[in-house]
Amino acid sequence: MKNSIRGAVALMACVGASAAMAQSSVTVYGLLDTGVVHTTNANAAGDSVTKMPSLTGSFPSRIGFRGAEDLGDGLQLVFTLEAGLTMDSGSMGQGNRLFGRQASVGLKGAFGTVTLGRQINMTYIAGMKSDVMGPNLFAIGSIDPYLPNARSDNAIGYLGNFNNFVIGATYSTGRDVSAAGGPAATGCPGEVAGNSKACRQITGLFGYETPAWGLNASYDIMYGNVGAAGGLTSSDNSDKRVTANGYVKVGEGKIGAGIVDRTTRAVTGLSESDLYFLGVSYPVTPLTTLDTQVARRDLKNSNADATMVVARLTYYFSKRTASYVGIGRMKNSGLSAIALDAGGTVGAGKTQNGFMAGLRHSF
Repeated sequence: MKNSIRGAVALMACVGASAAMAQSSVTVYGLLDTGVVHTTNANAAGDSVTKMPSLTGSFPSRIGFRGAEDLGDGLQLVFTLEAGLTMDSGSMGQGNRLFGRQASVGLKGAFGTVTLGRQINMTYIAGMKSDVMGPNLFAIGSIDPYLPNARSDNAIGYLGNFNNFVIGATYSTGRDVSAAGGPAATGCPGEVAGNSKACRQITGLFGYETPAWGLNASYDIMYGNVGAAGGLTSSDNSDKRVTANGYVKVGEGKIGAGIVDRTTRAVTGLSESDLYFLGVSYPVTPLTTLDTQVARRDLKNSNADATMVVARLTYYFSKRTASYVGIGRMKNSGLSAIALDAGGTVGAGKTQNGFMAGLRHSF
């Protein structure tokens, strides 16, 4: 009997020691952001509209779970589950997916981080420090909705930072399983036997980044298949973006700029465009930050261009809670019909002005 007791005690001690060595943690976090927006020329008749937007305010709303387990020798298991929320109706975002923003698991060590699952890709990461407006309702995401929604399903990802050199890549065997509509759901699940290009996506990133300044470049190509959106209805169709981005700190402020060169080979033909942006972020007081940005899309062999000018003033009640107001103007030329507000509408060739105000809280 005594030997049995000693054995049980020894087993419990071993289990306890193993648990202590493999420490794990899980963090629940979220962001709630909503407001009201008013825009002019919301249709061909030139009518205005006032609404509560679904896609974003200053940042898209979300709730997430992030965890890590120490596996020893500097190796960690890491995971992220992040759900997008539409605050105006309480529904799920990203094509009505449960964890549409991120759903990945991976290993992190001195070599970098390798992840598997639905994840943000290198086009998203490339612009994070240079785009001072970010995924704001009035921002470059209005001109190219893919930029703030650059995620890949069924993806293998890698990201590493070595003495300020940043290297990253993703490879997706089926870039988008949802066909629920919108920029985050384009219906291309891929993984088709006998067609290795169907719905594949490859992204890459290389850069040098410090707290004071940084430069990076990214490459992103996605292939289509039967039923996919955006005219990519064959694996011979593709949508390619090459970006160059940079930022520099000037005193307390930051200047960020970039260019997105896009080539789309769709069933409707070849389309080429360049998107340029330049922005400034400056803390005018310890509790108030002003962000401004100008952007232009040049659509090659067409006069359907667009020029955007926006500004946002944010007041911080605390580290977690802020209110903001924003103004903007989108000038459409020719048959261009790019709305100032992400997910909004505008009459073709019309200039749209807008005002927004909202409240944001993170936890």
